[in-house]
Amino acid sequence: MVVMIRHFFLLLALAGVATPGLAQAGEFTVTDDRAPSEISEVSRLYIDGNLAAIFKLDENVATLTKRIQTPMGRLNHDYALCGEITIVNAEGKRETHQVSSEGTLHHPDGHALEALGAEDFTDFFLRDPEDPSIAQHRVGRAGICAAPIT
Repeated sequence: MVVMIRHFFLLLALAGVATPGLAQAGEFTVTDDRAPSEISEVSRLYIDGNLAAIFKLDENVATLTKRIQTPMGRLNHDYALCGEITIVNAEGKRETHQVSSEGTLHHPDGHALEALGAEDFTDFFLRDPEDPSIAQHRVGRAGICAAPIT
């Protein structure tokens, strides 16, 4: 009987069918808002080296919230944010900034995180406004962000 159950779950996994409690341990949300000076943004969020979400903001989409599922067996997760943000600068001209950063999330399940930009839209990181200890940001470019978004 145990062997049959294991084979059943193996077949479900191979077929790509979600098996609650087997592949995913939990989830959290990430909200990305377009800043007033932003024209558009396309960014990718990686969790533990795997693409978890893509955010596309423009004049028609000012905010997006995505549910992020976390892999089973880990409480802390590495993250990276990569992308391009196009803004209108102080002189009224368009500028496109490559954004790339990384950090660690400490027990993020059940939390609502925000994607924030700093340093004139060149730094991009996650933060939990209710508990800043959840997201640890490391200054510098993330290696996984080497490929540009097309």
